[in-house]
This record gives sequence, structure tokens and C-alpha cells, in this order.
Amino acid sequence: MIPTFLQEKIEKAPGQRLDYSEYMMAALYHPCEGYYMKPKNKVGTKGDFITSSNVHNVYGKLFAKLMVKYFSDTDIPPVIIEVGGGNGRFAKHLLEEVMLLDAPLYDRLKYVMVETSSYHIKLQQTIISDTAPVSYFTSLEEVPDQLRKGVLFSNELFDALPVHVLEYTDGSLKEVFVTIKEDGRLVEKSAPLRNAAILAYITRNKIIFSEGQRMEIPLAMMDFAKILGEWLLKGTIITVDYGYRFSELSSQDLIKGSLRGYYQHQLIKDPLKYPADMDLTSHIHLDALEECLNELGFSHAGTMRQGEFLVAAGVLDYLQDNQDPNPFSEKSKQNRAIRTLIMDGSWSNAFHVLIHEKGTNKWHKLINLEPHEPQ
Repeated sequence: MIPTFLQEKIEKAPGQRLDYSEYMMAALYHPCEGYYMKPKNKVGTKGDFITSSNVHNVYGKLFAKLMVKYFSDTDIPPVIIEVGGGNGRFAKHLLEEVMLLDAPLYDRLKYVMVETSSYHIKLQQTIISDTAPVSYFTSLEEVPDQLRKGVLFSNELFDALPVHVLEYTDGSLKEVFVTIKEDGRLVEKSAPLRNAAILAYITRNKIIFSEGQRMEIPLAMMDFAKILGEWLLKGTIITVDYGYRFSELSSQDLIKGSLRGYYQHQLIKDPLKYPADMDLTSHIHLDALEECLNELGFSHAGTMRQGEFLVAAGVLDYLQDNQDPNPFSEKSKQNRAIRTLIMDGSWSNAFHVLIHEKGTNKWHKLINLEPHEPQ
């Protein structure tokens, strides 16, 4: 069933259709009824999907260790800005570990949560101690200028932004739109590509399509990456997200694109199913994101698959000798979580970790970063 707000938006749109970016923006980010904005669990066993930070607190612990080293070795103020912090588990675990590792640093630390959803802000304030050095904002514009130097962290931020959808059929590019069929169902409708920004993106990145191919174009990602890159005056941007290289887009596995939904921990191939009740996500274009930040004055410290990054950062140091036959003991759970995060072929290794620096050059000394080469 189509929510009323979405039906009205489509019916009032030119040609009674929305491009996929417009559809996703409404379905995901409508102020009251959008998927990310409505008061319902989205992450964890009671939600629709799981994130790395929700697997175990060892994920936040490891990043805490890296942050402590970074702030100790640079003149960057101890400020961490997390954009789209979800339920707040990453911040909670990181802050608790920083307190244990370096209490004086913790006393100077400022943690900035930037979250558009009031429901998620309430979740964060519930799970994070009210004595923790955390400030909550609904946009970057609200954050004071003195907090614009530090480490800006995001996990699955860009893959949740709206995308345009293209398909190449009969030797020509078409944009895919969303409309309503006579029987009241959401359906796709294609039309010749006319969007100048999309055409410029394709030309700039020398993207070549094959017959029958479908692809997402992340214009919103590019816009927001530029906002983040201009906003952070000095420090590091750490991005954790799904992604592909342009050289991988011709793979047969990607012939139908990567846009899909997650509903009650099931992968849903039809992005129009469960409108406003389902997470929608697509893999980002890693090359385009890296180039965007490079042009904004950042140096690219490296891009690695998440499992490789975690091992290089020392996650194996957290493995514990465990003879306890109880699979639910804390040691057993932590060891299991680490294996889940680093194993080849696990969902965790579908993520990449991208690190970009401005005004510092320390991450190669903190961790043996090697840019990921496409297969």
C-alpha cells in the first residue's frame, strides 16, 4: 500500500512521476513518515539490518585506540564529529574506551553528533551517558565553528543517500522514474536521459554501459561529500561504506545495479516494495568520492576493505584465549564478533574504509594503509 504522502507527491509531480532520487528522498527522509525519520527500530535484531558497530563493542574500542593515537600525535583538537550516528552504539563504545585509555584526553574531548532524525537523537541520548562530552545537532550548520577541526566519522552514510537510476537499452541511455499504475501499484517507467548533471557525471568519469545494464548515479553523494569536505577545516574524514570501483561496474554481478531494500533482515530486490517501511541502499562509487575529497584539499591516506583495515589496525590484539565451553560468555562473544568482522566473504568485507586527511599526514604512521586495488 502506498502511503498517502507519497501518493500525493507522485500525483502532483510533472507527468505524475518522480525520478528515483526524488522517490528515495520522500520515502526515506519525509520529516514525519520517511523510513529513517519515523519512530521505529531500524538497526539490530528488532530492526531491518545490522551495522558493524552493532556486532560488538570491540568495533568502537578499536577506533577509540586509533583516535587516541591520532590526537596524541597531531595538533588537531580532540573533536570527533559523527554524521548519522544511528542508535549511538558506536559513540558509546568509543567514548567508554577513550576514558579507559587516556582519561586526560577524555576530559578534553568533544563528541559532536549530527543527526537529522529526532527519534535517533532520543535513542542516542538514551544509550550514551548524560555525563559524556556529547553535543547533539540536527545539521552541520548548527555546529559551532570552533568544532570544525577534528575527525569526521560516518558509517553507512553515503549509501543511504538518494540516487538516480539509469538503464541502457536498445543502444541508448534512459532514466528510470517511479509512477503509479492504474491498479494503484508503484511501477517504474523509463524515459530518454535528459538530466544534464547525470550526463556530466557520466562524461567526467568515462562510464561505459553495456546493453541491458542498470546503474545508480550518486549525485546526492557528490553534493554531500562536497559539503563535508568544505565544512571540515582541518583533520580527517573516515568513511565506512559499501562501494565499487568504476572498473568493477562492468561486472556481470552488477548488470542490474546495486539498489535494493532491507526489510526485517531480508534483502528485497524490488526497491518499490514496502514504500517508506523499508531501508533503501546502493553501493557508492569509491573513485568519485575519493576524487571529490582530493579536489577539496584532502590527501587520500588509503582505502581498504573493512576486514583488512581492522586487521591492520590491530583488531587481532583483542582476540582472547578462551577455554570456556560457554558460547555465550563475553570472551566467546568477542572472539566470534572479531571473526565475523574480518573473515573473507563475510558481509563485513563488503564495506570499505576510506581515510582522507587535511592539514595532517599521520594515518600511514598509525596504521599500515594500502589503497584497495580492484580485482
